[in-house]
Amino acid sequence: MIQIGIVGCGVIGNRLADAIADHERYELAAACDLDAERAEALAADHGTDRTATTTDHEALVETDGLDAVYVGVPPLAHREVVADALAAGKHVICEKPIAADAATGRELAALEAETDRVTAVNLPFRYTPGFVRLREAVAAGEVGDPRRVELRFRFPQWPREWQDVAWLESREQGGPLREVGTHFLFGVQELFGPIETVSADVGYSGPDAYEDDVVGSFRADGVRGTVDLLCDHEGDEENAITVVGDDASLSLTEWYRLIRDRGREGETTLVDERGDTVTALLTEFAGAVDGDGGDLVSFAEATRVQEVLDAVHASEGDRVRPGVDGRE
Repeated sequence: MIQIGIVGCGVIGNRLADAIADHERYELAAACDLDAERAEALAADHGTDRTATTTDHEALVETDGLDAVYVGVPPLAHREVVADALAAGKHVICEKPIAADAATGRELAALEAETDRVTAVNLPFRYTPGFVRLREAVAAGEVGDPRRVELRFRFPQWPREWQDVAWLESREQGGPLREVGTHFLFGVQELFGPIETVSADVGYSGPDAYEDDVVGSFRADGVRGTVDLLCDHEGDEENAITVVGDDASLSLTEWYRLIRDRGREGETTLVDERGDTVTALLTEFAGAVDGDGGDLVSFAEATRVQEVLDAVHASEGDRVRPGVDGRE
């Protein structure tokens, strides 16, 4: 049984706690949040002793018998919590994005390279049935020659109503590109490898506030890509990645539904199941802890995504190379 502690008991921390409670390989051993009542509530909801809660992550990572730590705090705090957990000899699952900026991500990737502990970033497209099918279809040539990959985001309200945290409004560590775009840029990386150049025109909702209007382009393995994001408008929320080939197009919408479009032949839904990506992550992580491999997203992979996000914010309409010209 893997004894795991959660640092950050918000919405995502509670989702992970639910999955841990249902997983035969894990036991929730400790919980930490700056809000003591939230930590105690999570512990109570999942049968964990109230005395195993704390507001100090340093105390949690030193808990006797603890094997692993899930880091679900805001991005600016990732480095400190991850570094302390690794120093304490714990395995680590870190919530995306890897950090608020790529420079910090590279620091974490360096720590990852120096440790024998298992590490992973929660980027669920690795396990989402619709995205896995998309990746396999593109690799098998089912769209023909890929001509374009398109990312489209619409947020009538940002932060979204269920995201009751102020940091998501800040330019420093929040915004829809870090919170949502990270997943889809990771998807591009899974499909075509590292993104090589980025150019974007970015508008912000206010001084030091989140981006609310982005029109951009990029290249990955010779394939041209586009980013189209708009916030605070009338309409429905949209999140989609579309690969346009010369034979067909494939679109992943609503996070899980994969649709094939063959023009005159019409559309076909290829995948219409969400899948349990958190359980898949926990299973792969347990396998890695046991020494049996594990299909996990590394800190280094997640940092390459953050380099692209930095480049978007730094480009000001110029073409920027992620990790080279991006803002540090």
